[in-house]
Amino acid sequence: MNAKTRIASLLLATTLFGSTAWADYGRAKYDYAKVISAEPIVNYVTVTTPVRECWEEMQYYTVDRRRVDRGAGTLVGAVIGGVIGHQFGSGRGNDAATVAGTLIGAAIGNDAARQRHGDRVERIARPVERCETRHREHRERRIDGYRVSYRYHGQRYVTEMPYDPGNRIRVRVDVRPAG
Repeated sequence: MNAKTRIASLLLATTLFGSTAWADYGRAKYDYAKVISAEPIVNYVTVTTPVRECWEEMQYYTVDRRRVDRGAGTLVGAVIGGVIGHQFGSGRGNDAATVAGTLIGAAIGNDAARQRHGDRVERIARPVERCETRHREHRERRIDGYRVSYRYHGQRYVTEMPYDPGNRIRVRVDVRPAG
């Protein structure tokens, strides 16, 4: 075999066999490993929740009963006093007696109303609902993932995962040439 034939054969062999090796180099292979333990990674967070609280409280207000009660008594007294005063005198004296009777009757009616109802200012209470939004805080336990220990071909490995994998875990096997 001459040198040219040997080089051509070597190139052909490298192309045929080498391309198969290089084609497998980029592809990952997968297998399963036995899970030894899966421990939850726990964090505690503070959760704030708005809570609407309502309660009933008494609202006080005052009502002045004097004006209404006295006004009616004064008015009735003035009318009765004017009628009685009109019975006395004649001419201009009659007008003066009517005015005097009206004034005296109004004073008597006002006085009678005050004695009957007193100087009343009533304090009245009524229930009123009040509401307020307050925020309550509490601590909550949250699982952020799992620390998983597994064994593959006699070696022990540890990784973190977002879920509990169960009894076995899928692993990627990547074989590369050394050096």
